[in-house]
Amino acid sequence: MNSMNVDLIRAGKTRAILTFSVPAIISMVLTSLINVADGFFMGNFIHKDAIAAVNLGLPIIYLFLATGLMVSVGGSVIAGMSIGRKDEESCCSVFSQTIATCAVASVLLSVVMFFLLRTILAVLGAEGDVAKYFLQYYTILLFELPVMTVNASLGMFVRAEGRPQFYMGVTAFTCVLNILLDWLFTAGFGFGVRGIAAASLVSALLGFAFLLFYFLKKARVFRFVRFRFDRKVFRDTMLNGLSEFIGELSMCISIAAYNFVIMRRIGVDGVTAFTVVGYTTYVFSMVVCGFGQGMAPLSSFVYGAKEKLLARNLFTRTVLLVLAAGCATVALVGFGSSLYSRIFVDDVAVQQMIKSGILIFMWSYILCGLNAIASFYFTSIGKAKESAVISSARGLVILLAAIFVLPAILGMNGVWLASPATEILTLAITLFYLKKDRKEIDDAKQAE
Repeated sequence: MNSMNVDLIRAGKTRAILTFSVPAIISMVLTSLINVADGFFMGNFIHKDAIAAVNLGLPIIYLFLATGLMVSVGGSVIAGMSIGRKDEESCCSVFSQTIATCAVASVLLSVVMFFLLRTILAVLGAEGDVAKYFLQYYTILLFELPVMTVNASLGMFVRAEGRPQFYMGVTAFTCVLNILLDWLFTAGFGFGVRGIAAASLVSALLGFAFLLFYFLKKARVFRFVRFRFDRKVFRDTMLNGLSEFIGELSMCISIAAYNFVIMRRIGVDGVTAFTVVGYTTYVFSMVVCGFGQGMAPLSSFVYGAKEKLLARNLFTRTVLLVLAAGCATVALVGFGSSLYSRIFVDDVAVQQMIKSGILIFMWSYILCGLNAIASFYFTSIGKAKESAVISSARGLVILLAAIFVLPAILGMNGVWLASPATEILTLAITLFYLKKDRKEIDDAKQAE
C-alpha cells in the first residue's frame, strides 16, 4: 500500500529521515528563495520602501500558512496513522476532506482580508509610497494565497505517501518560473510590485495544475473520493494541527508586533533592514520545517504501528541533523554578513543595520532546532497539547514580551536579541516535556 516499512526504517533511521527530509527541505528552501528573489528585484528595480511595504503585510501570508498547516498537518497525521493500520478507505476519505476544508477556509480568509487591507495600514501608520506599494502588492496576492495554501497541503500528502521527490520537482519548477517572471515583469515590463505579485500567482496556478494531475493520475495511496463530512475527523484534525496553527499564527502576530515597534522606534529603514535579515531566518526556518515535515510522516507511521521508541529515536536523529545545519548556517552567515548587507539596498545606513543585526540574530539558528523539531514530534504522535505549549511559548508568549521589552531598553539591538532570548527561555519547557515523554515510553516498555 505504501513504501514505508517499520523494519526498513529501524535499520536505517538517518537514511529514512534524509530520504523524506531532503526533498522537503529543497522544496521549502526553493519556496523561501522566491521571497528572497522578490526582495532583490524590489530593492534593485523598484525602491527599498517596497521591501518594507511587503514586510508590513507578511502577517497576512502567515495567517494563510497557519490556516493551511493546521488543516493539512492535522489531516495528514490522521491519514498517516490510517496507513500504519492499513485502512485505505479511511486514508482517502480523510485526504479528500482535508483538501476541501483547506480550500474553503483559505478562500473565505482571502475575502475577509481584502476588506481589511486599509485598516492594517492605518494601524501601522504607513503612508505615502509604502502604503501605495502595500495595496498594489496584496490586492493581487490575495488571489494567489489560497492557491499557495492548497498546494502546500497537497504537497504534504505527496510526501506522506512516500513520493517527496515529485513535490520537490514541482516546487523547483514553480520557483524558477517565479524568479524568471519577477525579472520579466519588473526589469523587462516595468510592472513594479504588481508584477512581483502577478509572478507569484501565475507560478502557483501552474504548480496546482501539476499537483492536481498527480492525485488524479499518479497517486498510489491518496485519491479524491466522495466523502461525508466527518465532525470527529474535523475535530481531531484541528486538534492535531493546533500547534502548527499556533506556530504560524504566532509568526503572524510577532511580525506584526516587530513592525509596529520598529515603525515607531526606528522608522521605515528599520523595517527594511529587519526584512532583509529576515530573509536568512526564513530560509533557515524552511530547512528546519523541512526536517520536521520529513520526520513527521515517519513518526506517525511507526507510532501508529506501536513502535513508540522508534518514533522517539527518529526525533533524536532529526534534532542532531538540525543542530548541524544550524551551526553551518551561523558560520556561513557570519562570514558573509558584509556582502549580504549590500545585495538588496544601496543605502549605507540600512546596510549597517543589516550587517550588525544579522550577527546578533543568527544565534537563534542554533537554539531553535530542538524547540521546533520537538513541536513537530509531539504533533506527529498525537500529543497536541505539548506541541501547542512549545509553539505558543517560542512564537507568541515569550517572544512578544521580548519584542516589546528589549527594544525599549536596547533600541534596534533589542529587536535583534528578541529571537535568541526567546529560544533560550523556551528550551526549558521543551526539555520538561521531552523528559516526561521518555518516562512514558520507558514505563510502557517495562509494562510489556
